Amino acid sequence: MTRATLEKQPHEVASMFDDVAERYDLTNDVLSLGQARLWRKEVAKAVDARPAQKVLDLAAGTATSSQPFARAGAYVVPCDFSLGMLQVGKARHPWMPFTAGDATKLPFKDDTFDAVTISFGLRNVNETVQALREMYRVTKPGGRVVICEFSHATWAPFRTVYEEYLMRALPPVARAVSSNPDAYVYLAESIRSWPDQPSLAALLQEAGWSKVAWRNLTGGVVALHRGFKA
Repeated sequence: MTRATLEKQPHEVASMFDDVAERYDLTNDVLSLGQARLWRKEVAKAVDARPAQKVLDLAAGTATSSQPFARAGAYVVPCDFSLGMLQVGKARHPWMPFTAGDATKLPFKDDTFDAVTISFGLRNVNETVQALREMYRVTKPGGRVVICEFSHATWAPFRTVYEEYLMRALPPVARAVSSNPDAYVYLAESIRSWPDQPSLAALLQEAGWSKVAWRNLTGGVVALHRGFKA
């Protein structure tokens, strides 16, 4: 699978991430020019996990994104539909409750979590609104969702340079550092086809979330969206 559309086949996407699991975190750091770590810090601030709170980290992969919530004292559940990612994560963090799950059919009861978050995974889900509704279902009343996802650069000249990097520079860099460079061609295409910031905010509202807002990072290359369950 190398062409990205919004009609993703879950088994194909899961298989793709299985193939890149071992070097996924290293590859992300290289391809983002070191920005990935800064984005994770902003996610942690937005989630604002507290001791004894329950946090669901969707598309958690190897659980690198889950660590700040655990350090804050929260009970965090890393969830992903790539078994390869979960296996690598479990080897690195054997004490964490890794859970296999599809974002559109979450294996959790209603009103379970104080916060649900997903970083760079929502655009790989086949049914975006269904996934947002599932996140809403498993969140406690008064709880929050935080979505960190690639978005659309707000300054036109920068947007042109960024898209050139995605489609021309990213594949050869991926070939040098990734175990499955074709996966990163798919990822680049999925970024270009993803809705912009206001469109994703509208999808959150459609799924039932209130007080929806977003904040741009790195000039809109990445956006943090947040919403609350009434």
